[in-house]
Amino acid sequence: MIKKIGILASGGDAPGMNCAMIGAIRAGYKLGKEMYVIKHGFKGLVEGEIEKVDRDYAKYSASMGGTVIKTARLPEFKEPAVQKKAIATLKKIGIDALIVIGGDGSYMGAKKLSEQGINCIGLPGTIDNDISSTDYTIGFDTALNTIVRAIDDINDTLSSHNRCGVIEVMGNRCGDLTLFSGIATHADFIITGDHPMNIDDLIAQLKELRKTNPDHATIVVSEKLLDTKALTDRIEKETGFEARLDVLGYVQRGGRPSAMERFNSTRMGAYAVQLLDKGIGGVCIGIVNNKLHYQDIYEALKTPRDKHEELYDDFALIQ
Repeated sequence: MIKKIGILASGGDAPGMNCAMIGAIRAGYKLGKEMYVIKHGFKGLVEGEIEKVDRDYAKYSASMGGTVIKTARLPEFKEPAVQKKAIATLKKIGIDALIVIGGDGSYMGAKKLSEQGINCIGLPGTIDNDISSTDYTIGFDTALNTIVRAIDDINDTLSSHNRCGVIEVMGNRCGDLTLFSGIATHADFIITGDHPMNIDDLIAQLKELRKTNPDHATIVVSEKLLDTKALTDRIEKETGFEARLDVLGYVQRGGRPSAMERFNSTRMGAYAVQLLDKGIGGVCIGIVNNKLHYQDIYEALKTPRDKHEELYDDFALIQ
């Protein structure tokens, strides 16, 4: 019987992490558990930054981005000696299980602890939407809405000057934020790692577009894919457009979580406690077709990521 459950966030912050925590805490007390938060992720776990909380801990944080229990990265957690130190800390307090909110690296840490007797559940906390065991990760919907608002604002200025804008969007290796925001804002071109574009072809198409005297042109590009400054300079030099570059940066990671973010994150947090109460660990939670489900962490990490080929086809029709 699991009596004490800890919650931590690891890796990059994401809107909705607080809601997942609140959902877990409230479900835990409903099921008669003692609930603990661990500050600064696995780093705080190793260093003993653990606090017992009541049912109403940080309830007003539901409307806040980021995570009130803080997060950090600890690459050393993959080392068995560091894991054993974390386990010793948990056993000293009597914590039987952990809820880990984070990305694939955090999932691996959770799985390693599960294999050593600490039941762990992973929740998909990352704006990138690069975890295959769920349709949408915690933070994705809010980040997407933030990006769409930013592109809308940028388009106002681009259209006032008949300019071309290059907008660089976060997402690491995953192009979902770029693809979804590009479609939502009717971008002229979307460039991601899944669907790269020949730059000579892009320049040629912009030259043709310029002849029609368009209101403006917008190109949405995934980060780390190409030199966006060099691309912007080349567009201005060769196409007849004035061109401007906007790198949205960390504004995409923060902000108030959207209503759907709060709703789904809270559900996942509560579901994690239900699974732990049944003795289930070493799994991660997702929402697929609007239904909660869980899957072994190793199996989830091996699942190929959806590259949304049908959405690229849809974009081709409206481009």
